[in-house]
Amino acid sequence: MASPGSGFWSFGSEDGSGDPENPGTARAWCQVAQKFTGGIGNKLCALLYGDAEKTGGSSGSESPGVAPRKAACSCDQKPCSCPGAEVNYALLHSTDLLPAGDGERATLAFLQDVMEILLQYVVKSFDRSTKVIDFHYPNELLQEYNWELADQPQNLEEILMHCQTTLKYAIKTGHPRYFNQLSTGLDMVGLAADWLTSTANTNMFTYEIAPVFVLLEYVTLKKMREIIGWPGGSGDGIFSPGGAISNMYAMLIARFKMFPEVKEKGMAAIPRLIAFTSEHSHFSLKKGAAALGIGTDSVILIKCDERGRMIPSDLERRIMEAKQKGYVPFLVSATAGTTVYGAFDPLLAVADLCKKYKIWMHVDAAWGGGLLMSQKHKWKLNGVERANSVTWNPHKMMGVPLQCSALLVREEGLMQSCNQMHASYLFQQDKHYDLSYDTGDKALQCGRHVDVFKLWLMWRAKGTIGFEAHIDKCLELAEYLYNIIKNREGYEMVFDGKPQHTNVCFWYVPPSLRNLEDNEERMSRLSKVAPVIKARMMEFGTTMVSYQPLGDKVNFFRMVISNPAATHQDIDFLIEEIERLGQDL
Repeated sequence: MASPGSGFWSFGSEDGSGDPENPGTARAWCQVAQKFTGGIGNKLCALLYGDAEKTGGSSGSESPGVAPRKAACSCDQKPCSCPGAEVNYALLHSTDLLPAGDGERATLAFLQDVMEILLQYVVKSFDRSTKVIDFHYPNELLQEYNWELADQPQNLEEILMHCQTTLKYAIKTGHPRYFNQLSTGLDMVGLAADWLTSTANTNMFTYEIAPVFVLLEYVTLKKMREIIGWPGGSGDGIFSPGGAISNMYAMLIARFKMFPEVKEKGMAAIPRLIAFTSEHSHFSLKKGAAALGIGTDSVILIKCDERGRMIPSDLERRIMEAKQKGYVPFLVSATAGTTVYGAFDPLLAVADLCKKYKIWMHVDAAWGGGLLMSQKHKWKLNGVERANSVTWNPHKMMGVPLQCSALLVREEGLMQSCNQMHASYLFQQDKHYDLSYDTGDKALQCGRHVDVFKLWLMWRAKGTIGFEAHIDKCLELAEYLYNIIKNREGYEMVFDGKPQHTNVCFWYVPPSLRNLEDNEERMSRLSKVAPVIKARMMEFGTTMVSYQPLGDKVNFFRMVISNPAATHQDIDFLIEEIERLGQDL
């Protein structure tokens, strides 16, 4: 593929001239916002500079009603800027919006009010006095609102109320005290990019309908391959709908590389294949094997050490066993950042075994790939450059809005050969531009969402150094938590030693269990503690953190940090809240 060159599209260090913390810059932004967005710009600037009433507290009782707009004025300006130019949404329907012939004014007013709802939610997401969640049981929500679809249209006033109601019960995943999943935070530039992507509303399969987005995918994937360590960023890749699909792509391509005839003749034409991954790896490897007809029994789970890292000697033993049975080992999936422990498999040792036995090496770095952006922490992925393919999810550790997952492949052209079907109505061979930019034929999907723009725009806004600071901060917060609780009364660590990632795994032991003998009864009672505390967290809406059992270990908390809005005070709050909610258990 020809390179689109450097300059505007490329990544480079930024001088910080657009820093929103700079009052002059922010004031200039407000003037622009007021010019182009009218009331929204005024209200947002009031929020920014404290001229508006502060967002309400954590009560979930605020009314979702929409203030009715007055009748419009009769001026001929487009868009109308008269103070009295307001719209009565109760009298309007979606058919009154563009492309209706006279729909411009109603459309602008409607979208401005939608934007106002969104901006209020954004501001609340960072307000620690608001709830992380306004929890209701499913039957309560089903009974409280009519969610059913009808034959007759509702008016725009009702549509705006639906927008408010939906956000009222949404989880504030950008809240500084939301720690429940690997994907947290709400980046403003990423959010803006997602809005732009939806406005453009195009498909990624050909250059002719997504020229800029296709180029941005090219330069971004190339940059990611450079960071992995492949010379000159050579290779291939694609953005896919999540890490599970990226991992399945890797299995698909690895199988095709070893047995290209499988594409036409199917699994019956080739020997039984065996894949290997750690017992702590993501379940998507088995899902991929099921979807591809390889079968879940053909995914061999390799033992891990006490920190959750794959044991290379057990991997080699299982490879040899498979070969002795006449099976064909075709893929080893090592994990860089396991979901629960945050463990990094020994990639160099795995790479040596893959080279020795001629097996495709895949690295699932969906969670840990972001550490490659950090000079301080990238050593944890030493050996990733020897992989044949890598999954990397910027929507996790790098804070890019969902979804944003990349599958990177070291060998250029292999993905295209594996997946192409030569659909002549899309991929005509006599187009007037470089056909290498028609990337759709290398994807399993036909329709493919634009996932690259939010990552690219965030990278331009933050620079690599901005991502590095984000990642280093989150890892420092994890170490802060670990140092507080490792010797604190009422806490037991699931494994010894400082965590490799931001995963901190621990039990909270309430006073009633602290002096009990370590036996089956104690474990049974301890297994009930985390679920009850989590349920209480959700009922109060104060914070959220995940829990799970693993192997012979009963339910424990798995704390993860990927939101740069979190601070030491939020970590302190979490500890105090766990103790408050669990002391009577």
